[in-house]
Amino acid sequence: MSSIRGKIVLMGSGELTATMVEVHKSLLAQLPGNRQAAFIDTPAGFQLNVDQISQKAAAYFHRHVQHPLTIASYKSHAHITDFDAEQAFHTLRESDYILIGPGSPTYAVRQWRESPIPEILTRCVIKGGTLVAASAAALTVGSHTLPVYEIYKVGHDLQWETGMDILAHFGFNLVVVPHWNNAEGGTHDTRCCFMGETRFRRLEALLPDKVSILGIDEHTACMIDFARNLVEVKGLGRVTLRNPKGEAVFDSGDRFACDVLRGAAAASNWKAETAPSPSPPGPSDRKNETFWEKIHSLEADFQEGLQQHDSRRATNALLEFDRTIWQAQADLENEEFVAQARDTLRDLIVLFGTELDAAPRDATEWLSPLVDALLELRRKFRINRQWDEADAIRDALQQVNIIVEDDKEGSSWRLEN
Repeated sequence: MSSIRGKIVLMGSGELTATMVEVHKSLLAQLPGNRQAAFIDTPAGFQLNVDQISQKAAAYFHRHVQHPLTIASYKSHAHITDFDAEQAFHTLRESDYILIGPGSPTYAVRQWRESPIPEILTRCVIKGGTLVAASAAALTVGSHTLPVYEIYKVGHDLQWETGMDILAHFGFNLVVVPHWNNAEGGTHDTRCCFMGETRFRRLEALLPDKVSILGIDEHTACMIDFARNLVEVKGLGRVTLRNPKGEAVFDSGDRFACDVLRGAAAASNWKAETAPSPSPPGPSDRKNETFWEKIHSLEADFQEGLQQHDSRRATNALLEFDRTIWQAQADLENEEFVAQARDTLRDLIVLFGTELDAAPRDATEWLSPLVDALLELRRKFRINRQWDEADAIRDALQQVNIIVEDDKEGSSWRLEN
């Protein structure tokens, strides 16, 4: 392994957001020569907006990373022409910084299995380049690939598919799981890449005994530097290494030897294997909240304000919700996440309007059922000549500015300002 000079960088998410700008810049700066960078579109090759995703990646690198990014387009093994395929392969072979990102991991593996792309990616790292596999692409590089959409969206049985196992060429027997701390589910557990901890434990039991799980939080990079035999964690979250002996958790800024990922002891970072339990962030954690943690926190504030009839709290939550979305857009948060958050905001506004529509129009309407019942009781007291009791009801109402007036037609009431 000492002859390998390059890097493999695995990102849990956020590869095209503000979180990872400095990571991309730093990695490119460490490369010698012209530093040619390329983006592969295969994981999203089946999507109608695949070209827009590629354009976004190129624009992100041009504007924020300040480095050109060439698109190596290989959308489908079955439908690409030989000429276009060779162009994509040539672009990748000439690049020493290769980025792969969103889409479907199982689709990407199916397309690449019949192509030289896995070998090209491996050679890039061996010769000193950098391979960045983020989000869906991170799922493809290990021994097994998690069919996320098939299980989470379609309801397929729990299973693993064979991965490209690029990591095996570097001595790792790993399954990479991005979105490890995902919180989009809100009321249901979507950690462990949307599987939830309970369901993921069952998936974990289906893997061969010697395979380790490498879980990477969102907006977090696990940077494997072979030249220095060093792994470093960057970004907002943590990296979790789990195997039969337990699990080790590494925070942003932590460094450890590559051999840890190959099964060597991780010193004091190892702990007994336990299922993590989510807990709401306290005041001191707010500045480190992820986008979705902030969204869910504001949604909870709004719901509590609504239940407690605290219009100020509910309104402030909606205003902060809107501000958070605009800030996320400015910070280059994932566009799909921003769109989902906007849908949630619309739902909350509709709920606010529904509650307002169901509320009484004025105090008279709101008080009417109670006061009418009291006046009916007072009428019965008067029929029975229980004058003291009848007067006591009238006096009690008058103390709260409800004036009772009697005439030959009966009793009426009004609110006195």
